[in-house]
Amino acid sequence: MSTARLVVLANSWKHHDWCLAGIDLGTGKRVRPVTGLDDGRVPEGSMKLGGHFPALLDVLEIPLDSTGPDFGFESENRIILPGRWYQRGKMTPKDIERYAKRTYYVLHNRRKYVTPGELRQKPFDKRATLQLIRVDSFKVRDAQRESTDKHSWKGLIWSGGREIEVGITDPVFFERLNRGHKPALSCFLTMSLGMPYKPPDWDADEEPACWKLISGVIEL
Repeated sequence: MSTARLVVLANSWKHHDWCLAGIDLGTGKRVRPVTGLDDGRVPEGSMKLGGHFPALLDVLEIPLDSTGPDFGFESENRIILPGRWYQRGKMTPKDIERYAKRTYYVLHNRRKYVTPGELRQKPFDKRATLQLIRVDSFKVRDAQRESTDKHSWKGLIWSGGREIEVGITDPVFFERLNRGHKPALSCFLTMSLGMPYKPPDWDADEEPACWKLISGVIEL
């Protein structure tokens, strides 16, 4: 059976289930384990770890195929195969430093989103929908609306010389913010692209966009 040993860099919300992502320690490549569900999301019951819920920096051994559905634009997906998962230890922020990038553009451009059409114009192995970055001036903002009592935390990062505000889907970090936590300025952030979505105020002929998300926060 094909297995991969990966360090967990995201285990974030995805439509009432989870989006798991990390680095394959055997190849150094980004990987997103996915299921056969319509958007690849991973139900908690699919994480066969004997009751342990994957946390950031966990090292997991997972049965994974070498490929998976790309949904027309994603390059990192690998389908989860039947079998037991194993936790094989935990890494430190120092251990993952070599995988983090300080890039001018976060996920391809200076906008909050990338369209599937833009990604399809790139060679398959360049269609990154996951990226680990280091930032040293991280800020957050609560975009909570007056009509609701639910928090809506956004992260402010720089891409292409421009500050952009993107959603945070890391549930552990989100809950810490709800309790009044003030984040560190220096962090590793796992950036990801969501499935295509078109806001209701966009023109009918505009292509749905994959919105940038902060799916994992590791404070330094």
